[in-house]
Amino acid sequence: MNAGEIVYLVSRLSTAAAAAFLAILLWSRTRDLAWMLIVIGAIASYADIIFGLLSRLGIVDESRYAVFEIPVGRILLSNLQYILLCAALVVMIRRKGLR
Repeated sequence: MNAGEIVYLVSRLSTAAAAAFLAILLWSRTRDLAWMLIVIGAIASYADIIFGLLSRLGIVDESRYAVFEIPVGRILLSNLQYILLCAALVVMIRRKGLR
């Protein structure tokens, strides 16, 4: 890894860690389903970055979690945050209703 990649990874890791920390603080104070889904999405984003970093360092073997040579772990973690965000938006739309 060169210096640019290290700076990129550290910046992503630190901002995602801050978002996950704030999300956990919010989680303890809310019982709203839409907000809970957003909080879990922020934590999933942090997990995606950690998994990518561990894979890049060679600690986790992505091919071990592959089905038909498709890295299921990578696909699941990279899309989970957007799936949860979509679910939160659907909850809000259903609550407010389309006019």
